[in-house]
Amino acid sequence: MSVPAFSTLSDIATHVDQHVILHGLRWADYEALLAMRGDSPGTRITYLEGELELMAPSIDHEQFKIRLGRLLIAYAEARGIALEGFGSWTLRAEARERGVEPDECYTLGVPQTRPERPDIAVEVVWAAGGLDKLEVYRGLGVPEVWIWRDGTLRFHLLRGDAYVAAPRSERLPGLDPALIGRCMEASSQTRAVAMLREALAKG
Repeated sequence: MSVPAFSTLSDIATHVDQHVILHGLRWADYEALLAMRGDSPGTRITYLEGELELMAPSIDHEQFKIRLGRLLIAYAEARGIALEGFGSWTLRAEARERGVEPDECYTLGVPQTRPERPDIAVEVVWAAGGLDKLEVYRGLGVPEVWIWRDGTLRFHLLRGDAYVAAPRSERLPGLDPALIGRCMEASSQTRAVAMLREALAKG
């Protein structure tokens, strides 16, 4: 899905993610910014080896993030898969100089204790720019990263110390990315979930 044409600066601010990247920041600076922001919604903070990104997601970004999350939850419920959502959980490791807040993230199975990291992190890329999120996730050891970009869901699987692109998820191999793509184009989030449930019931 492409970004629509805009007529005013306020339109752009509403529909396009806003990125600011700061250079030469220490880990203590990153933690101070997290503390100042607190639990208030809005700006997401990513840290990678001295570079820090502040990103204000657009309304379109948030809409599609939530739609994709609802589809994933509906899929898990329909297939009887234990899926635990953690939203934009702040993942960070000082020793690796990395910190990130995914759009959504999940663990599979019934959690016995607080997990160290999610099994799946989901990112919606709605505008160019920003730090290399895959590099951040690689250093944090997240097994799978799903990226929704330009109307396509892409899967990146951690193999050793690098991500490799894959046609499907390894954690949820039955999930059809083409079906998810069709549902993402529905007229509403409710209709998208209904489409998914109808398709799963047929096959």
